Amino acid sequence: MDPLPVDEDARGIIDPGAGLTRFRLDRSAPSEGLARFVDRYWVASWDLPEDEPFTQQVLAHPVVNVVFAGGGAAVHGPTTRLTSRRLTGTGWALGVMFRPAGFRPFLGRPMNGIVDAVLPLGEVFDGAEFRQDDPTRLIADVDRYLAARVPADRHPAEDTMDVVERVAADPTVVGVAPLARREGMGVRLLQRRFADHVGLGPKTVIRRYRLYEAAERARRGGVMDWSGVAAELGFSDQSHLTREFTSVIGVPPAAYAARSGAAAGSRPVAGS
Repeated sequence: MDPLPVDEDARGIIDPGAGLTRFRLDRSAPSEGLARFVDRYWVASWDLPEDEPFTQQVLAHPVVNVVFAGGGAAVHGPTTRLTSRRLTGTGWALGVMFRPAGFRPFLGRPMNGIVDAVLPLGEVFDGAEFRQDDPTRLIADVDRYLAARVPADRHPAEDTMDVVERVAADPTVVGVAPLARREGMGVRLLQRRFADHVGLGPKTVIRRYRLYEAAERARRGGVMDWSGVAAELGFSDQSHLTREFTSVIGVPPAAYAARSGAAAGSRPVAGS
């Protein structure tokens, strides 16, 4: 299945209305066999005036991204905070976005050891080298390389992957204990599996997806009942949502909505 274009799913991109006037973001699907573990490829490209650099903030999905940029390549582990990328001049970057827990079979050790870490590609894939003169060719080369390393048998991390993707798809999942009960396991076992296979705990993962939901609603604009949104997404009240949203995103939900609306109307979107 092809990934959704960014205008339909901007989860994780802070102020996408502003960012997408400065860079283009294209997404494509992995090959069928690799789709067990890789969600999508993304290519960001930009052509900025030399005196107008742009910094894009991201609250990344709770996954690994392997990023090729500027002739180098690195494995970006799951993150606990906003990250930033400064864009200057003309360039492009290719990302391989794995599914939640999807990098665990390739890493070969618990994922909580690479949280907030950036590793050289060769530290995980010994001897891996790729030409980076064209993103389309690079996607094909990386896809072949990874597909050849997909485990033949089902990996235990794939069960955890299914759990996380159910959390992502269902905004009514707001607590760790109810999730554990629904999945037929104890809270401690759920926490151990998330630490090993995802890297982040289930509480962090649940809250990450609920914040995405709040941010996407804010981005789409319109009159919003933030008290009702807070209750729906598992926050104790509107103040709780506002505090957590502000601590992560940097501004309250209403201010983010106003800022997103103004940015989206200021210039045409550069790509999707």
